[in-house]
Amino acid sequence: MTAASTIKTWYLVHKWTSLVCTIFLLIICLTGLPLVFHHEIEHWLDDGKPLSDVPASTPPANLDKLIGTAKSMYPGEAVDYLFFDPDEPQVYVGMAKKPGDGQVSGHAVRMDGRTGDVLLDGPPYAQDRFSFMGIMLALHVDLFAGLPGELFLGFMGLLFCVAIVSGVVLYGPFMKKLEFGTVRAARSTRLKWLDLHNLLGIVTLVWAFVVGVTGVINELSTPLFRLWQSTELVRILEPYKGETVPTELASAQSAADTARKALPGNEVSFIAFPGNAFGSPHHYIAWMRGDSPLTSRLNTPVLIDGKTGELTTVARMPWYLTALELSRPLHFGDYAGMPLKILWALLDIITIVVLVSGLYLWLARRRATDARIAELVRKHQAAAIPDRTPA
Repeated sequence: MTAASTIKTWYLVHKWTSLVCTIFLLIICLTGLPLVFHHEIEHWLDDGKPLSDVPASTPPANLDKLIGTAKSMYPGEAVDYLFFDPDEPQVYVGMAKKPGDGQVSGHAVRMDGRTGDVLLDGPPYAQDRFSFMGIMLALHVDLFAGLPGELFLGFMGLLFCVAIVSGVVLYGPFMKKLEFGTVRAARSTRLKWLDLHNLLGIVTLVWAFVVGVTGVINELSTPLFRLWQSTELVRILEPYKGETVPTELASAQSAADTARKALPGNEVSFIAFPGNAFGSPHHYIAWMRGDSPLTSRLNTPVLIDGKTGELTTVARMPWYLTALELSRPLHFGDYAGMPLKILWALLDIITIVVLVSGLYLWLARRRATDARIAELVRKHQAAAIPDRTPA
C-alpha cells in the first residue's frame, strides 16, 4: 500500500468514526459540564435542612437509630441500603416498598450522621431521575435507555477513541508544511477552522483520549458488575442457595462494626441490605473504602450474615472492577479539588469546539463539492445544447 493510499484510508477512518459519534459525543460533553461540578450544583439546589451545628468531635449516631427513624416515617417499607456521604457527615437511608424493589419504588431519607436529625425526605427514584442533575446524568450515561443505552454510548466512546488515533496519524502529513500552532486566519473561513480544529485537537489529545477510554470503561459498569455477581458472588453464596430474605435482621450497626474489624483502617461507604437487587438475599454487603488518596477510590465488599451479624467473608474485587473504580475519578476529574474541576471543564469546552468545528468542516466540504458538481453539470449541459446562432 502506497503512502498516499494509507493516508486516504486513515482519512476515511477519521471522517466516518468522527461523523458517526459527533452528535452523541456533543450530548456527552454538554451534560458532562454540570456533572464535573455535581457536588457544588447539588449543594446549591439542595432544599434540605443544614447539618446540625455540633462539635467536630461528635461521634457518629448509632445506625440502628437512623434506621428506626426512617422506619417510623415509612412503617410499611423495607430498608434497602445505607449510603455514607464521603464529603459530609450525613447518611442516606434507602427505603423501598419491598426488598429488591429499590429501582422501582425506592427513595432515600437523608439524615445527619451524628445527631440523627432528618435533613431531607428525598423524592422517589423515578421522580429524582427527572431532576436537573438526574436528567444530566441519565443523558450522559444511558440516554434514558438503560443497559442498551449504556452499551450504545460505550460504542460511541470507542469510535471517539478511534477518531482520536486516526486524527493523530493524519496530523503530521496534513500539517508538515506549517509550523505548529499555525492558524491561517487571513485565508478562507473553512481553512481557518481546519487549522483551529487540528490545533485544538492535538492540544487536548491526551486528555480526550483518557476521558474517552475511561468513559468506555464506565459504560461497561453494569455488565462488569453483573459478571462479578454471576461468578464470584454466586460462588460465595452457594451455601445459602434457596434461602429467602430473613424476616428478622441482625443489627446494622453490628454489621458495620464487624466490617470495620475485618478491614482495619477502612470506612464503610455503602451497605446493601439483604434482598437488595445488587446484593445478597441473605447478607449485608458492606462496601469498604480506604483512607489514602488511592484506596479511597477502591471498594472492597465484606459479607455479613443477615441473621447472626457474623462475618461471612471479605470478597476481593477482580481486576476489571478495580479498573472501573480507578477510571471514575479520572473521567470526571473529581480527585484534586476545584482547580482540577475547572481544568476539566475548560478541556471539555475545547472538545465541544473540536466536535462542532469537525461537523462544520464536513458540511462546508460537502457544500463545496456539491457546488463543483453543479458547475460541472451546468457546463456539460451548456456544451450539449447545439449552437443555433445564424451563420
